[in-house]
Amino acid sequence: MAFDIDMIKKVYSSMAERVDAARDIVGKPLTLSEKILYSHLWDGKPTKAFSRGKDYVDFAPDRVACQDATAQMALLQFMQAGKPKVAVPTTVHCDHLIQAKSGAVADLKHANETSSEVFNFLESVSNKYGIGFWKPGAGIIHQVVLENYAFPGGMMIGTDSHTVNAGGLGMVAIGVGGADAVDVMAGMPWELKFPKLIGVRLTGKLSGWTAPKDVILKVAEILTVKGGTGAIVEYFGPGALSMSCTGKGTICNMGAEIGATTSTFGYDDSMSRYLRATERADVADAADQIKEYLTADPEVYANPENYFDQVIDINLDELKPLLNGPFTPDLSTSVGTDMTKKATENEWPLQVEWGLIGSCTNSSYEDLSRASSIAQQALDKGLKMKSELGINPGSEQVRFTAERDGILQVFEELDAKIFTNACGPCIGQWARYSDPKNAPKNSIVHSFNRNFAKRADGNPNTHAFVASPELTAAIAIAGRLDFNPMTDALINEDGQEVRFEEPTGWELPPKGFEVEENGYLAPVADGSGVEVKVATDSERLELLTPFTPLGRDIKGAKLLIKAFGKCTTDHISMAGPWLRFRGHLDNIANNTLIGAVNAFNKKTNFVKNQFTGDYGGVPDVQRAYKKEGVLSVVVGDHNYGEGSSREHAAMQPRHLGVAAVIVKSFARIHETNLKKQGMLGLTFANESDYDLIQEDDTFNFLDLDQFAPDKQLTIEVVHADGSKDVIKLNHTYNHAQIEWFDEGSALNLIKKQNAK
Repeated sequence: MAFDIDMIKKVYSSMAERVDAARDIVGKPLTLSEKILYSHLWDGKPTKAFSRGKDYVDFAPDRVACQDATAQMALLQFMQAGKPKVAVPTTVHCDHLIQAKSGAVADLKHANETSSEVFNFLESVSNKYGIGFWKPGAGIIHQVVLENYAFPGGMMIGTDSHTVNAGGLGMVAIGVGGADAVDVMAGMPWELKFPKLIGVRLTGKLSGWTAPKDVILKVAEILTVKGGTGAIVEYFGPGALSMSCTGKGTICNMGAEIGATTSTFGYDDSMSRYLRATERADVADAADQIKEYLTADPEVYANPENYFDQVIDINLDELKPLLNGPFTPDLSTSVGTDMTKKATENEWPLQVEWGLIGSCTNSSYEDLSRASSIAQQALDKGLKMKSELGINPGSEQVRFTAERDGILQVFEELDAKIFTNACGPCIGQWARYSDPKNAPKNSIVHSFNRNFAKRADGNPNTHAFVASPELTAAIAIAGRLDFNPMTDALINEDGQEVRFEEPTGWELPPKGFEVEENGYLAPVADGSGVEVKVATDSERLELLTPFTPLGRDIKGAKLLIKAFGKCTTDHISMAGPWLRFRGHLDNIANNTLIGAVNAFNKKTNFVKNQFTGDYGGVPDVQRAYKKEGVLSVVVGDHNYGEGSSREHAAMQPRHLGVAAVIVKSFARIHETNLKKQGMLGLTFANESDYDLIQEDDTFNFLDLDQFAPDKQLTIEVVHADGSKDVIKLNHTYNHAQIEWFDEGSALNLIKKQNAK
């Protein structure tokens, strides 16, 4: 029996009527993405057609999922919303605060000791407000969601950018900031600009060393890290039908790396098999009753150019295994000679020190089984590991089943380290170095999704390459970045030349899934008597104080930093050791923008204090401005805020007194997060005006009193020599979002409305 089966059946009961109405209104056949969007309108049955990439639309998601690092701030905000219980099914998953170091047992014990205050808070607040709670060690949020909550045709949001993983089960699942989640948990509509649509037609069939991971690595190469911004990517074609459900999940998961709103696949037999294997035959049976509504209309896939804004063709018969990286997930290289050439030219270390398999992207039973087939070959052929190997199973159900079937033992015989069912190195929770900043130049290969500098281990010199689990295993065994398992031989302990055969594995466990304790705690029916405790002297948790509106008269704001080049949410609010402060806004604000590169000196965390002329850390300078009651401005480059959905990257600057972030372009989630926190997220009308900004600049907003949708704003930039530049700025605020600004934050508005 599935969780929330009544809710799922309710969604299905209205889907046909709503989709039929939408088809009539739009006047043409519909993609799957459109069917899900139009069937989840806040107002119910569709009454108008929406313009892609232009219209803001209110939606009613079916559920919310939160991971422990972001859940803290989301739930601290929800506690202010004035609601006794969440309005939609919601879950919290403890997977981010477990550091990988010694192995599963020791690492989980350490996490429970060091983060008990946070885990207890999350458990108690979940219990109070009717939220399902998954304990530390239960698994990685997105694998657990796929196994238990995702369903074809549904819509969900989650406080993690890789919520999109649920697209593998035919959902429209979208990563958001915690303030967006609070909207939905509080029973409010959730707003999204109606996405554009990118279709990816998959022909042929995966075979040999090529895996679903290679599909999304190829798409990332084609679209780059920002090519999917504002769009849903919908995969279809015979290649999609031949792929497993968890393979589809892998592809959707890394859609976050191309900036896509989400990615999805139409309902098919692989999804039905997965639902039934994970004890959700009731969902599969219900989906089968309306299956034509859970995929695109036939005309769409027959002539996709007529229905998508962009169509990409990938022939799986011709696709080769890829390695993407380093430092960006869209730099794609074919294994073997191409990598040898590129690595040599760019001085990438060819020796591989670690291979890492897991993360929410590739930690399914199928992934582990295919990687273990390579590990077993190494044992059988007398090969020893030339690199170290780490494994993070996706859930306790996957781990227990893989252990029962001997898969984990194969890795252990190769001296691999089995880490906790948690994110671990993928999000920087990896105790690899005692002094990561001064660690040596090296290469690692992993089956994760992100490979920004310092992402996994805090070492700016670690060159991280993204690959499939089976390729990761082979390269880790060989110990060389340029190893091609399809053609290259290795020398075993007996001096013999041996080669790998193609990987094999199981889509689903032959004996079925099994688990003794899945780690789930259901909330009590009535949580009114549950007390949520937050100690006043806590370093980890802090009750929130509502933000004060910035007002329409912003003058004399100082430049805090002009960021040079890539500035992701990792640069704005680092993870790793800082995760421990995710529930304490003032403490975590001490990492604000410390990873951003100052355009004027090309250093990180070293900016000029305009009051003293001295240089200091970004948060220190900002606190000095805040103490004097002076607001500040952050200036950035393209795709500012790329990466994780963490709203801390918006809340921290807001807390410290940043009034506006002015950039060439934004990543979608971060722009929304800035709006939610009552800030100004603006873009240069003329991108070259970025070059006009000088180190000692002061900003005066000239017409903020006329702030309105589709109306440019004007700023006066006063330079140190008294000269001035007047610059035009664009924005995407609508009337509701301008109201968030005027009230100080979206949460302030929700609280005000609930008080009526």
